[in-house]
Amino acid sequence: MDDVDLTALSQRPAASDTDLVTHWLGAFETALGSGDASAVAALFQRDSHWRDLLAFTWSISPFGGADDIAAGLINAQATVGARGFRVSETRTAPRRVKRLGVEAIEAMIEFETETGRGNGVVRLIPGEGAGPLAWVLMTALDEIKGHEEHVGVRRPTGDAYSRNFGGKNWLDQRVKSREYADRDPAVLVVGGGQAGLAIAARLNQLDVDTLVVDRFERIGDNWRKRYHSLALHNQIVANHLPYMPFPPTMPKYIPKDMLANWFECYAEALEVNFWTGTEFIGGSYDEADKCWTATLRKTDGTERTMRPRHVVFANGVSGIARIPDLPGLKDFAGEVVHSHSFTDGKAWKDKKALVLGTGNSGHDVAQDLYSHGADTTIIQRGSGTVVSIDPSAKLNYALYEEGPPLDDCDLLATAATYPLIVKGYQMAVERMVEMDKDLIAALKVKGFKYDIGEDGTGHQMKYRRRGGGYYLNAGCSDLIIEGEIGLMHFDTIERFTADGALMKDGSTVPTDLIVLATGYYTQQELVRRLLGNDVAEKVGEIWGIGEDGEMANMWKRTAQDGLWFIAGSLAQCRIYSKYLALQIKASEEGLIGPLPV
Repeated sequence: MDDVDLTALSQRPAASDTDLVTHWLGAFETALGSGDASAVAALFQRDSHWRDLLAFTWSISPFGGADDIAAGLINAQATVGARGFRVSETRTAPRRVKRLGVEAIEAMIEFETETGRGNGVVRLIPGEGAGPLAWVLMTALDEIKGHEEHVGVRRPTGDAYSRNFGGKNWLDQRVKSREYADRDPAVLVVGGGQAGLAIAARLNQLDVDTLVVDRFERIGDNWRKRYHSLALHNQIVANHLPYMPFPPTMPKYIPKDMLANWFECYAEALEVNFWTGTEFIGGSYDEADKCWTATLRKTDGTERTMRPRHVVFANGVSGIARIPDLPGLKDFAGEVVHSHSFTDGKAWKDKKALVLGTGNSGHDVAQDLYSHGADTTIIQRGSGTVVSIDPSAKLNYALYEEGPPLDDCDLLATAATYPLIVKGYQMAVERMVEMDKDLIAALKVKGFKYDIGEDGTGHQMKYRRRGGGYYLNAGCSDLIIEGEIGLMHFDTIERFTADGALMKDGSTVPTDLIVLATGYYTQQELVRRLLGNDVAEKVGEIWGIGEDGEMANMWKRTAQDGLWFIAGSLAQCRIYSKYLALQIKASEEGLIGPLPV
């Protein structure tokens, strides 16, 4: 996740560190209440970082440097009224850690504001005399007063479900709720993968009526219908969904069909209202009524128009397949398929296949074709990053193996601002390159064009910045090194012909199949097609790094009122669905309005 140099230390008794943190929090609250920015700034290192998740700013907001942090806190405090800062008694105790090469006291904190209760993380650098100064502060809204989640001690009593003698039981009520025969939802979620399920589950706990729609016929089909050999490339330790973690019996790397089946169980257990076989085909926003006119089409051709106040796009980073206009490709007499539609290589035994693209999909498709007996060659266009799944890729999730509970790890993982994220990944990549040096050297010998990212940040920042451009080695790199899977470069191809690829040296590489593992359009293109060019331009880029270093238009209000986006890994969806749901609930309750134009 965000912090990657995660070796915990234990050099002092916990009580001593707790006292230091408690003293700092007391001084911080006093300075904050005084309205004196200089007093607040004096408690931070000059090169310090504050990331706020809704608690002070109602957005995901990063600040850097003691003066800017102090100004941001003081400006917000007049209306936020933050107080009661204390070390959390229910979370991991303060401890000595090393983060990004810096030894710090790391503590999990709690506080409250006029509208809610918050939690967060502070990392203090021990000092001489005057006491420690803050290097990192993260503040997050945990719940809105009067609108707490129905979990734990606040869970429903069950009487309304199981003891409604002479009335509708739980199943009757669930069937009625899912039908939407007499109402429209407050929130329409487009896409039913991990992103859609996570945000719907969160909104349910906040009493926000939410419907998820997905064009597939079964919940989980967005994974189930992908290529036969697919499994998650990162370990289960960080991949849980909200409220309902995977059972401890599940494998470290979850197969796609197991994950798909779990999604079905999850939707039922979390009472998610879900329409399968339903496609969102377009919509427009009514500024006067502050709601959407959304058109849904079922597989039988019937349509339903709904008027939700919010539309959440949860289609994922990989949405509309990008099929490039390649010279001569239309002349090819064989089969052309995008990796998005590829299932398995069974039909291509003893035939020849070219796979264009060296990201995760391209490598996995090539390996699947090879395993089914196809003569397979992978075509590389630009350079790419290759990382071993174990041990290298595991470094980015080391936090989740340190020992704290999942919820605590999630808080710790959200504490870093962009400069710290970059530094963390750079440090991790240095270790990855050393661990994978033999793999990298052997790939280069075969002619593979290798890079570690534009600023040495590796595959994780490639994912954040453009959603691809890397491969977590599940075995295909070894097959390329061994010569079992061929490697060629796109810039050596003149054009495609009926028989295959005509090379610039005049030779032809014959093939029966061309798989285009050429990526996807951004969600902005999806918005353009479904909501129109004006809305797409108004919102701007979606995913990638925004001007403030945060993910662009992700998990927070956008320039288009009532339009929200959630995407990412299971871990990102679990973590940020909480803050997206809180913003939607706050909007419903009139606590926040649209972003100023």
